[in-house]
Amino acid sequence: MHPLLSKYRLLFLVSAVSLTVIGVLFVHSAAAYWGEIRYADAAPFALKQLIYIGVSISVAYLMMRSPVLSTEKFWTFFYVASVILLAAVLVPGIGAVRNGSQSWIALGPISLQPAEFIKVALIGKLAMSMKRKSGRRVWDWRHFALILLPFALIMMQPDLGSAVIMIVSAFAVLFIAGYPLSFFSILGIAGIGGFAALIIAAPYRLARIKSYIDPWSDPLGKGFQGIQSLFAIAPGGLLGHGFGNSRQKYLYLPEPQNDFIFSIIAEEIGFIGATVVLLLFVCLLIGAFGIAIRTTGWRECLLVSGMASIILFQTFLNVGVVSGLLPVTGVTLPFISYGGSSMLTTWLAVGAILHFSKQK
Repeated sequence: MHPLLSKYRLLFLVSAVSLTVIGVLFVHSAAAYWGEIRYADAAPFALKQLIYIGVSISVAYLMMRSPVLSTEKFWTFFYVASVILLAAVLVPGIGAVRNGSQSWIALGPISLQPAEFIKVALIGKLAMSMKRKSGRRVWDWRHFALILLPFALIMMQPDLGSAVIMIVSAFAVLFIAGYPLSFFSILGIAGIGGFAALIIAAPYRLARIKSYIDPWSDPLGKGFQGIQSLFAIAPGGLLGHGFGNSRQKYLYLPEPQNDFIFSIIAEEIGFIGATVVLLLFVCLLIGAFGIAIRTTGWRECLLVSGMASIILFQTFLNVGVVSGLLPVTGVTLPFISYGGSSMLTTWLAVGAILHFSKQK
């Protein structure tokens, strides 16, 4: 392995492991009171998270070692299976409704969120389906079919946050692959029109936009989470209240171990601690894109870049929401938020990146 590639690989892996460890610590802190209320125990959420991490890292290791990851057949199977699960979510009796969205498949004590898996599956299938002819990229309408099918299924749940991350990551792959800027200009105009149509079709989205502009117009309703998140971040100051000393986790911020865990981080270890966490994400992405430009082939570069884009855009969206820069939508913070589906798919992306980092 080339020395520089080895350094990027180490930077990427150390950053991923560090963020995962930080996640376990803050899931325990953020969910301690919720655990006492629900289970009469402060530790069950952290213990479950450790199980999720163990399973996720094991699967990622298998992916990293498996030669099938370099084949288009594997990603086609993964994509088709993920689309089938997305469709199954919409079937009454199979899909479970949580927080107003029918996004889950409940299998006894285990719950799966197919919208998480399709992100990784789509990027892998899209990258591996790219072809070159006589040194030039060949653009195909089937690329859009690959994107629009899962997008439509996710929006039927509905889950706007997952749909946005999937779309933006997929378009990042198309951009790197060489689709012309004029295409993205037209797409941007169409996207604005489509976004307006989605708001009109679902009035609750318009309510979210209004609460984003002025959360105090409905402080106990649509603006509640955003306000409580700011009440956690602002008092944290430079150094925070200290680990485990969050005030907002005492039933003020709903389920703080999930989408709004970054608020608890900022409250407990302050601006400096939160900045260190964000710098770890920066190091992770430097390592990932450093690997991408040193992979063996064009499609491998696209795949690694796409996987890194999933983590990049999801982190941006989550931090933007909890800091009040973006409207509230349900998106987890990679490596850190509580949840099995999110942790597994994040480490699936890690496993795919590390698989291709082993090659010159």
